[in-house]
Amino acid sequence: MAVGEFAFPAMPEVAGVRLASVSAGIKNGSNQEDLALIELCEGARVAGVFTRNAFCAAPVIVARDHLATRSANPLADSERRYLIINAGNANACTGKSGITDAVSTCAAVGDLATVNRQHVLPFSTGVIGEPLPVERIVNALADLYNGLSAQRWRDAAKAIMTTDTRPKGACVTFEHEGETITVNGIAKGAGMIKPDMATMLAYVFTNAKIAPSVVELLLRQAVEKSFNRITVDGDTSTNDACILAATGRTALAEITEASGDLYAKLFNAVVDVHIQLAQNIVCDGEGATKFVTVEVHGGASDQECLDVAYSVAESPLVKTALFACDPNWGRIVMAIGKAGIVDLDVDNISVWLNSVLIVENGGRAASYTEDQGQSVMRQSAISIRIELGRGSHSERVWTTDLSHEYVSINAEYRS
Repeated sequence: MAVGEFAFPAMPEVAGVRLASVSAGIKNGSNQEDLALIELCEGARVAGVFTRNAFCAAPVIVARDHLATRSANPLADSERRYLIINAGNANACTGKSGITDAVSTCAAVGDLATVNRQHVLPFSTGVIGEPLPVERIVNALADLYNGLSAQRWRDAAKAIMTTDTRPKGACVTFEHEGETITVNGIAKGAGMIKPDMATMLAYVFTNAKIAPSVVELLLRQAVEKSFNRITVDGDTSTNDACILAATGRTALAEITEASGDLYAKLFNAVVDVHIQLAQNIVCDGEGATKFVTVEVHGGASDQECLDVAYSVAESPLVKTALFACDPNWGRIVMAIGKAGIVDLDVDNISVWLNSVLIVENGGRAASYTEDQGQSVMRQSAISIRIELGRGSHSERVWTTDLSHEYVSINAEYRS
């Protein structure tokens, strides 16, 4: 995959899911669509993963609470659920009033849809520290609710964008015993991207029938392989959320444990959708001109592989060299060396740019030429592969370069 190479896919219906979007005037009073509503049928099973940032936003707090409350009440599965998502305002660092505003929004959706407010999960993305314009959201709800449709995937994906340049979606389908299982996902994210999670929102839906505990496990495993393996700038957000919902609208038996042929197929499909969305976020990184894969092999543990990968992927000097198409391999070895790996033997380290060996035995490879490195660095998709020579563990991270436009976008974000 390279920057600019993805387009929003054709996405079939997922039985039990309806979506809508409108312009509520949240984005500085503009006419851009900035509010989305997603309806989940009765019996849908839902799991969520949220930011670990200490300054987590009001909607994160409320969504976590509502998920926990519903999970503790088995009778709640007889009710529909709703996700209400606004762009243009993060409702973060807004104190107790932010919590009140998030709850009020849920209550307004609940009143309109005749469900308990705790069956509504709120999500926000945008500028931090500004009060949520609840009145604008409430005034737009009737049109939003009346516009619910099983086909409006792209509209919903577009409505949740902030600095994104295009909506992001992914779809995988497979057959099992004559039944079609669909996994659809939409996401937003372009900057303030770093694992645990990133400044991103993602929503993945399937018609598979899955036990609650398996939904939780499946989501966490998928997130670990996707959104927790991307970084644009190393900054974690206040509002990150990833939701997996299984509507159960299939004749296939319920998946009650993480084993068996059906589970294996579903696992692969769900992980694939998450990875596609994660890579799309990186490819749309603010000002990005390159899609970069950093692979670390031969580590003594997964964690030290990740430490090295992120040290390289988040180094401003490495990222600016990538933007400049400068094969300055000294910056890569510098980043490897500062990763904090105990007793790292640099003589065992090798580094490749795509298939070009640039470092071996702790120094410049004898076969390497500057022209080879330059040829790789001019490409829009680049792989940096590192062999540590310490063990059998491997990890992979996706990132971008750091451009003039990234600085401009973030310098002018609130203007």
